[in-house]
Amino acid sequence: MKEMVLLLLALTETASRSGHGSWCEPGCDCRGDLKFTICSRALFTELPGRIPPSTELLDLSDNNISFVPQRSFSKNRKLRVLLLQNNNISVVEDGSFSQLEFLQKLDLSWNRISVLTEGFSIGLAFLRELQLAHNCLTSLDSRSFMHLDGLQRLNLTSNSIHTMQVRSFSSMSSLRQLHLDDNRLTFLRSGIFSMLRSLEVLNLEGNQISGSEEGVFKPLTSMTLLNLANNQLSTVAFRTFLNIHTYSTHILLEGNPWNCDCDLQRVFSKLQSIQRLFLDDYYNLTCSAPLDLHDYRLMDVDTGLCLAETVTVLIISVTVVITVLATMLMGEKKRKERKRGKHWSQQGHHSDESDN
Repeated sequence: MKEMVLLLLALTETASRSGHGSWCEPGCDCRGDLKFTICSRALFTELPGRIPPSTELLDLSDNNISFVPQRSFSKNRKLRVLLLQNNNISVVEDGSFSQLEFLQKLDLSWNRISVLTEGFSIGLAFLRELQLAHNCLTSLDSRSFMHLDGLQRLNLTSNSIHTMQVRSFSSMSSLRQLHLDDNRLTFLRSGIFSMLRSLEVLNLEGNQISGSEEGVFKPLTSMTLLNLANNQLSTVAFRTFLNIHTYSTHILLEGNPWNCDCDLQRVFSKLQSIQRLFLDDYYNLTCSAPLDLHDYRLMDVDTGLCLAETVTVLIISVTVVITVLATMLMGEKKRKERKRGKHWSQQGHHSDESDN
């Protein structure tokens, strides 16, 4: 009898720990009291069917799920956090998350997603954080994030993104952090970030960016951190950063192959005088060109060389001006001499006629 009571108590405790016994998929830990359902590392190859309707956090990470069907979570409308990282997901059907009106965080990182259709974001108007790092995305267009009006943090780190259409982020007026580091971007065109007036952090580290249009950062009136480290920048236009009209912006530029000519030194000298811009890693910037300055720190390059160059240019300019003026004066002098000679010649001629 005592053994039976103990068995019943154990079963009761297990059922209590599992929330709703009939609603908990084998392999999951359904913590009804916390409204958590933990199904990570359960070797699932598809989404489980029995998840307690009261679940607010669902962890499906570290499984072998490859496909997310349409309306997959129609019975779990109370979800606030959905974790699907470290699976094998390559297809997310349109409307897969359309029933999750309360969802605030969606983690799809470390999967194999290569395309984001317009239907991907249907129903996610109140999503605050979207993790898509370490997938297979190659391009972004105006449909990719169309319905994510409330998104505040977007992580696209370590994809293979090489093209972004001008309106790729047009619906994200609330976005505060955008992580595009470790992709394949080569050039930044004006208009790409035109609607991101709330953006505070823009991480572009580890791409292949070699240049940008001067107005590309101008719309980012809230930006506090711009990370352009470890790209392919050899020079930069002064107005590119001058167009950043924020109260205070920290800029990271280390790890680029800088061409340390006098023009670059002048640009950085002027940038350091702008009080609202902070070049946090200026003292670590190194030269890749010219060859005789390879691996020199930019700050250690002898500014006297540029001063000498400036003086040389001034001397050459003054010399040219003097030469031109001298030539003009000589020409004027010769013209006057010819005119004077002609005048005397004419007077001599008149004198001869009078003598006759």
